[in-house]
Amino acid sequence: MSPIKIYLLTALILGMSTVSQGDSNEQCSNQENGETTGDKSTCGCAGANRPKSDNARSEEEPTNEHPTFKYSSDANVLKNLVRTHRMVPIPGGRFIMGTNEPRFEADGEMPARWVEIDPFYMDVYEVSNAEFQIFIEAAKYVTEAEKFGDSFVLEGELSSETSATVKQAVAASPWWVPVKGADWRHPEGVDSDISDRMDHPVVHVSWNDAVAYCTWMGKRLPTEAEWERACRAGKEERLFPWGNKLKPNNQFRANIWQGEFPYDDTGEDGWAGRCPITEFPPNDYGLHNIVGNVWEWTADWWKVSHSSTLQVNPTGPPSGNDKVKKGGSYMCTKEYCYRYRCVARSQNSPDTTAGNLGFRCASSSLPEYLKE
Repeated sequence: MSPIKIYLLTALILGMSTVSQGDSNEQCSNQENGETTGDKSTCGCAGANRPKSDNARSEEEPTNEHPTFKYSSDANVLKNLVRTHRMVPIPGGRFIMGTNEPRFEADGEMPARWVEIDPFYMDVYEVSNAEFQIFIEAAKYVTEAEKFGDSFVLEGELSSETSATVKQAVAASPWWVPVKGADWRHPEGVDSDISDRMDHPVVHVSWNDAVAYCTWMGKRLPTEAEWERACRAGKEERLFPWGNKLKPNNQFRANIWQGEFPYDDTGEDGWAGRCPITEFPPNDYGLHNIVGNVWEWTADWWKVSHSSTLQVNPTGPPSGNDKVKKGGSYMCTKEYCYRYRCVARSQNSPDTTAGNLGFRCASSSLPEYLKE
């Protein structure tokens, strides 16, 4: 056995707040939401949940048929953008999931544990506005943010006109505000649009919306274990997909926050706010922006207690209140939300939508339309 494997085996053995909208009384400091660690504040992403009293959903669902349009030549390019829905194989096998040195213990980052999964496929890129629009138009789908009429937005991204209309905020994280008219087409409210951001990740998409898209595409959301396997790209016990240094060779490898959060994102990494899904180098499995840029939904229900014994193809608990999201976002900083690490995790209710929350798809086998 190699020294590295002996070390890993030894390590194993030793091994957001009150929302002022509606009637929610959920506190950011509650250990279950993982938004407090010692005396450190975080970005409040997990606290930006849609109030429970608003959880009514329309029964409309998109057709599961794959419209001919999706395979036509017209669908291959949308507004001069090449389709970005291709997938890459992720090898199966055993890997170390989690860590024995958690940054956020309340998030359930520990323990480090062996997990074994089957091989699968993962989207190279986060789902873009362009790809999501194909789905919306063909399936005649209406997102939950559009049905509810609002979504959470970082206040500093709003125009002065829209900001003047905001009367509520997440109490412990006031930079998160519910904005009327904010949805995937209007990320910062009704006076914004995505006409020049079609290659950016779609946001303001709930877990339910993401599942609908994946189903229509003949795909699915990845499990948390699959997502972490894909993020690590064969690198065990490393902070990031590329290793332990945030900026190897003094180069940024992910889109995160620089500057004073939440007031000024200086964009030293090249982007203030979200960036195109094709930006930054891929990890060793070929995945772009697997950390940073936007949070990514997974299939699993949230829990914070994990077995240290070997798990085979784990899928999380059978039910729950929140779904697991992974990868952090452009709003993450080491001081506030150090969750752009492969082991990091957070959660939101399945109908929650926000300006830093998107997804990518997985599949147990490569869909026929992607085979050469």
